[in-house]
Amino acid sequence: MAGVRMAAPLQALREGHAPWVVGVLMGLFAAAPIVLALQAGRLADRRGYHHPMRIAVALTVAGAAVALAVTWWPQWTFAAMCVAAMLVGAGANVGLIAIQRTAGRTAADPTALKRVFSWLGLAPALSNVVGPVLAGALIDLGGFRAAYAVLLVLPFGALAWARRVPREPPAHRPADAVRPRAWDLFRTPGLRRLLAVNWLLSSSWDVHAFLVPVIGHERGFSASAIGLILGVFAISVAAIRLAIPLIAQHLREGQVLAGAMLWAAGVFALYPFAQAAWLMGVLAAALGLALGAVQPMIMTTLHQITPPERHGEAIALRSMTINLSSALMPLLFGALGAAVGASTLFWVMGAAVGAGSVPARRIALPEPLRT
Repeated sequence: MAGVRMAAPLQALREGHAPWVVGVLMGLFAAAPIVLALQAGRLADRRGYHHPMRIAVALTVAGAAVALAVTWWPQWTFAAMCVAAMLVGAGANVGLIAIQRTAGRTAADPTALKRVFSWLGLAPALSNVVGPVLAGALIDLGGFRAAYAVLLVLPFGALAWARRVPREPPAHRPADAVRPRAWDLFRTPGLRRLLAVNWLLSSSWDVHAFLVPVIGHERGFSASAIGLILGVFAISVAAIRLAIPLIAQHLREGQVLAGAMLWAAGVFALYPFAQAAWLMGVLAAALGLALGAVQPMIMTTLHQITPPERHGEAIALRSMTINLSSALMPLLFGALGAAVGASTLFWVMGAAVGAGSVPARRIALPEPLRT
């Protein structure tokens, strides 16, 4: 998905489409997951890992095939790219929900959960580097057709590796059983609080990705300097996720979440005062340590506070929150940034995420599962 998400907007811009139109195209990568997440979660709960993964591969391959086909019919480029974005976004989300649910079920205790989700969190970080770099190199070497052709093949590699995952028996449900509503999960103690904390942290990630290019441009930084700042952030995220498995037994989920939110609030407060690119790089590294640590803690907590037979639905609710934020928050950031300026927006986000540390500390785990 990361490769198509880089190539499709670039192709639209080269065909002369306005930036706001490209923004709509980018939003469609998150739109389909918002609509389909609950169905994907329920499917994973009913059928386990392999069936959803086959659907995920089929959707992503179909999306890449649409993008490839339209290189022969350029008059349909934008409409086809919209379809491709929805298919690829949906496929990636279905696969991610199945993977996260299955990974959580392999862990024997909360410490193992933290280790599992730390290792698992490296995969999206790596794909967000490899996908765009691979797509960009292929576009320069052979054009968009070559890029989409290679990207189309990648999901089959995932399908081949998926065969190594042990199969689990389908969930048994009595014929007369009433299917519980997904929204009933919100009654689970701590889940609403956890999703609110997740949304604040996801928004922090989005606001950083949005504002660093804006504030860097205002201060006259080169494109390579801005890219390096964002790259340092990504490296920092990966570094903390490599470290967590080594110290997982000493970490408490609520304490890590609250501490990371206060740390992020402090970084956001300092960002507007960083006039040099190297200072922004230092702050980006500090922010990456905070935000990189929270995803394993959130996923560990989610698996502990929700019923095992509904883990897929719970992960789907989290996915909906993140994708809705990714689709809508950049529009809000743009409007607020134009009204109050990038520096003020950093401070507003810092105040919000700092306040979120209070409910983060109050997320209670079931007594037998605490580590």
